Amino acid sequence: MSKTYDHGGNIFAVARQLGISPADTIDFSASINPLGISPLVREAIVSALDSLVHYPDNSCQELKQALADTHALPPERIAVANGSTEIIYQLPAMLSGRRALIIAPAFSEYANALNQHGWEVSYLPLCPHDNFSLDPELLEKTLAAGYDALYLCNPGNPSGRLYPKQVIERVYSVCKTANVFFVLDEAFMDFCEEHSAKKIITADGHGIVLRSMTKFYGIPGLRLGYALACPELIGRLDALGGPWSVNTLAQEAGLAALHDRDYSLRTIAYVAEQRRILADQLAGLPQLTVYPSCANFLLVEIDGGLTSGELQSRLLRQRLLIRDCASFCGLSNRFFRVAVRTADENRRLIAGLQEILD
Repeated sequence: MSKTYDHGGNIFAVARQLGISPADTIDFSASINPLGISPLVREAIVSALDSLVHYPDNSCQELKQALADTHALPPERIAVANGSTEIIYQLPAMLSGRRALIIAPAFSEYANALNQHGWEVSYLPLCPHDNFSLDPELLEKTLAAGYDALYLCNPGNPSGRLYPKQVIERVYSVCKTANVFFVLDEAFMDFCEEHSAKKIITADGHGIVLRSMTKFYGIPGLRLGYALACPELIGRLDALGGPWSVNTLAQEAGLAALHDRDYSLRTIAYVAEQRRILADQLAGLPQLTVYPSCANFLLVEIDGGLTSGELQSRLLRQRLLIRDCASFCGLSNRFFRVAVRTADENRRLIAGLQEILD
């Protein structure tokens, strides 16, 4: 029996269930760039088709150098992977220890990967009504119970909460003092790059930064991500798994994406504007509470009435798919997440919600 993954973006399974084409459904459950694929990326993929007769560059050398130039880091501090989730599943085998603490709510694959390798997983749930504030002193006391690894996503998923760089520095200091390895997932940091802790974490061997290229650049079907860490950790990470995990099209797409500066700037501006508008429209519905976000999605709480699962089912009848967040540790069945999509699509979501909630 195949494993069931509880994520957003299950557009093909939902379409099969409804007996419709995936194109007939607007997917708010997956947080993907609403501008679609960059024209330069599309051109690069088409141009690379003839090179598929050759094996991919196993070292991903050109892409590593482009990432190094982008982040002003040496290429020896970068490992490229078939999506950042591949690295999430490699990490438990690379790390020493058996007890991990996850700041919740969080991406479910952290725990799934750790469990596969026999790790004991615990959670430190943050309070929604405190806007998911993270208290370094409480974290320090919790880690004193004896943990070997700490997982934190910044900006948070599904909360969208951005922790300032000084807070991450404090967390990292707490981890180093407690001899706890720090896994910092910055999958959505492209939307607020100036807050990245990459320079701090890569300076020594006590932590690693995970990054995704599929969300910001709108290419989740290609699978592309990378890790930033000290050279010794990168070497160990590169030694895990088999060869050719990053295909040629993904590498060429990544190179083109990094060179399309105009697309990146347009994305940041467009998402910020549409996120603000969508948040205001959602907050205008009296049954909903919207949480602040610095990413390309919004976490919403239903104040009584329907559960998130019931709301998801009723929106599906209108061909609108949202992310039911009841499965996230620390969240109840009143929470759902919506991606920031185009202005027209966002208006359709608001209309659908109004019809149901009224």
